[in-house]
Amino acid sequence: MEPIRLLRTEGINRLKAAYLAKEVTPEEVILSIKQEAERLKDHNIWITPPDDRFIKPFIEKLGAPDFENKPLWGVPFAVKDNIDLSPLNTTAGCVSFGYSAKNHAFAVEKLVEAGALPIGKTNMDQFATGLVGTRSPFGVTTHPDRPDLISGGSSSGSAIAVACGLASFALGTDTAGSGRVPAAFNEIVGFKPTRGLISCTGVVPACKSLDCVSIFTNNVSDAAMIAQICAIFDENDTFARRNQHNNEFRNFGAYTDKLRLGFINPEWVSSQGSTSYSNAYKDSLRQLEKAGVHLFELDFDLLYEVGQELYSGPWVAERSLTFGDFLDRDAKDIIPVTDQIIKAGRSKTAEEFFSVLYRVKDSKRSFMKKMQDIDALITPTVPRHFSINEVQQNPIETNNTLGIFTNHMNIMDFCGIAIPANRTREGSPFGISLIADCMHDAKLLSIAAVVERILRRDKWVPPRKKYSAEHMIELVVCGAHLSGMPLNHQLTTLGAELIEVTSTADEYKLYALAGDGIERPGLVHDNEEGSMIDVEIWRMPISNFGIFIAGIPRPLGIGKVKVKNGQLKPGFICEVSGIEGATDITNLGGWRNYVGAS
Repeated sequence: MEPIRLLRTEGINRLKAAYLAKEVTPEEVILSIKQEAERLKDHNIWITPPDDRFIKPFIEKLGAPDFENKPLWGVPFAVKDNIDLSPLNTTAGCVSFGYSAKNHAFAVEKLVEAGALPIGKTNMDQFATGLVGTRSPFGVTTHPDRPDLISGGSSSGSAIAVACGLASFALGTDTAGSGRVPAAFNEIVGFKPTRGLISCTGVVPACKSLDCVSIFTNNVSDAAMIAQICAIFDENDTFARRNQHNNEFRNFGAYTDKLRLGFINPEWVSSQGSTSYSNAYKDSLRQLEKAGVHLFELDFDLLYEVGQELYSGPWVAERSLTFGDFLDRDAKDIIPVTDQIIKAGRSKTAEEFFSVLYRVKDSKRSFMKKMQDIDALITPTVPRHFSINEVQQNPIETNNTLGIFTNHMNIMDFCGIAIPANRTREGSPFGISLIADCMHDAKLLSIAAVVERILRRDKWVPPRKKYSAEHMIELVVCGAHLSGMPLNHQLTTLGAELIEVTSTADEYKLYALAGDGIERPGLVHDNEEGSMIDVEIWRMPISNFGIFIAGIPRPLGIGKVKVKNGQLKPGFICEVSGIEGATDITNLGGWRNYVGAS
């Protein structure tokens, strides 16, 4: 077992399976991370790098593996250095601004409670002002494969930590695209939730009314898993918003309708100087259309105009409000371009703000009319990739170009996710973004999972040993392990494959079990009052079957399930005692129907 390779190429559930199988320990994972971090130190990924003195106490508190109560037990994650991680310093990319964090940020605290291991603080564009990864006194964060190219920012170190296998996931922030641009350049997933869905308590603000905590992962399902843990209402956060029932992350994977995606004219991309990216975008659209996705062209002009207001309009005043006094007092380690951008906010007026705000509200109403029959908008995440030299020669214009497809998002109150797509024909990284209205996060993630499967590159597919039929075992699943559902990756990461969509015999009842977290079904045999229940039959290597069933919590277990052709196959069943307090959903015919109706 090579921990770094595992973290770099596979998802969180594969790491959890490795822990259960005793293939690796948290201590071994952290040792590998430290060694790899040292090897990659010239990339300037860290401001506070992984250190045993900090990490060891978190490992000691883990206890024995307990994925039911600690779903992220032993999973390492990195934290952008504008997010508090006690007792480490928070610098926001500026030494003189730094302070020792007394408490974890709210989101960090939720992750630690879930068993995740924080490993260090990552480099960033100073005060989260930039999309480039070059604006840091701690050094330029360089691209892991192409050191001449920018890594993207401002969450540069967090993105590279995930891309290089130094963390299973990482937290960043996103105001203008800082949680999506570096994801695109490093070929990972970057999820920016609805504003206020993940608390910003303990986060150094850039534009407080627009800031979001973002999530970097290797795949979409991992992003949904982390979001579920982090997206808890924080009554101490002025801008926090309670999640809506239909947007709960337990609904991830429930969207199964034929996709209808809006797209923009590829000429928008080529007009920014990159025919290569324009062609890659066209290639992605063709792949989606071939897979049955319906595509509808939308005008991007309106979103572009709104996005221009982020750095040229009145929202810059928020940056001045946060950092202006500090810049006046102590400017010895301030990046000149950062100083220029922040101080420009002082010239903005209240009259200008309200004028722009009214236009933005009108623009959103107009755009949502065009989106009313469309599930999401798909755009490139960035229009092109710049070299470090290009950015240093022209820092303002290059940064503005990078934000063309991301700057409007928080002003318009959208949620969005960046996912990798096929590289350009010249071999450069390329990614797309999916965009939806606020409080449509679970649906957007579900759509992104479908798009991810269509556009998935070989990089993300875990290497699988070929097994003959006699070395495989079939398994009947009926709930959260169904294809597209939140726990399906527990099957796929262990080499399982879907072989049949069918139903049980006419002698089963289905219950929604009581309890918190991801909702689970209970399939109970009832020869007298039972019905047919929709199920899937999967096939997995026998050698991985023990790993899989070791993580199944009571009252669920594996028994013999009769499918409609009369055959008995291993499958999920529920102890009769487990249905106490549960809801009988047999009449809905299956778990997918229940989730869709909730």
